[in-house]
Amino acid sequence: MIVEIDSNSGFCFGVVTAIKKAEEELDNSGQLYCLGDIVHNAGEVERLCEKGLVTITHQELSRLNNVKVLLRAHGEPPQTYLTATSNNIDIIDATCPVVLQLQRRIKKAYHEGVEAELNGGAKPLIVIYGKNGHAEVNGLVGQTNGEAVVIQNVEEIDKLDLDRDIMLYSQTTKSLEGFRQVVEEIKRRKTHGKFEYFDTICRQVANRMEKMREFARNHEVVIFVSGAKSSNGKVLYAKCKEVNPHTYLISDESELDPSWTSGAETVGICGATSTPLWLMEKVADKIRSTHATL
Repeated sequence: MIVEIDSNSGFCFGVVTAIKKAEEELDNSGQLYCLGDIVHNAGEVERLCEKGLVTITHQELSRLNNVKVLLRAHGEPPQTYLTATSNNIDIIDATCPVVLQLQRRIKKAYHEGVEAELNGGAKPLIVIYGKNGHAEVNGLVGQTNGEAVVIQNVEEIDKLDLDRDIMLYSQTTKSLEGFRQVVEEIKRRKTHGKFEYFDTICRQVANRMEKMREFARNHEVVIFVSGAKSSNGKVLYAKCKEVNPHTYLISDESELDPSWTSGAETVGICGATSTPLWLMEKVADKIRSTHATL
């Protein structure tokens, strides 16, 4: 049996940077707070917790003083920085550069709209195609003083006032296909006002999709490793399943079922942008050892 790990799977640039910053601080001081899970993978969070990383909520942040807090790759709304300043918290900002650039674009567009409204013009409706409540999306909505509208799919276009000028952006990890569907449907329905749309999907993530689909096609069985909280993982898993029905989703090696890979000559292992390589390697080792003893 050949067991292969997909070379295009694993941490994206933003996650790598966040974990590197966390490890550097933990090596120096032995303790660091992180606002939310540093990555949507329980195994990696546990590994860093053992080194001294403490995951906190926004409510807990507001009660802390004189400590260091890491902001993960997803980014944060302006209010988080204001809270940190008022509580004398030292921020280690690991916001992904792609997300940070998008935050700045949305903030600029929002303030230009406010200025236009003050001068008697119309303020565009800023719309974000993304997962409602996702940390990155919360950070993007925060750039608009909470006024941006989030839509998760074509059906939610009904929430929009299509008579207003609309500026559409996307969460960086959404699918290109889904974004294009939303764009085409708004175009179809809109009869008044301007409609501007900006493809703000991260290409490092988007380009993985077709490569991963090809990887799935080339193996008899595919084991997709992803944390339950990973939005990106759910999307990529679904795409693999489309091209290879013998694709199975697990969070770690303990969830493997030997019957899935029994008799297979090639098994592929892949994962989300939040899946660490060491976890995929543990899955590969478990498959090899299981079938070596059968």
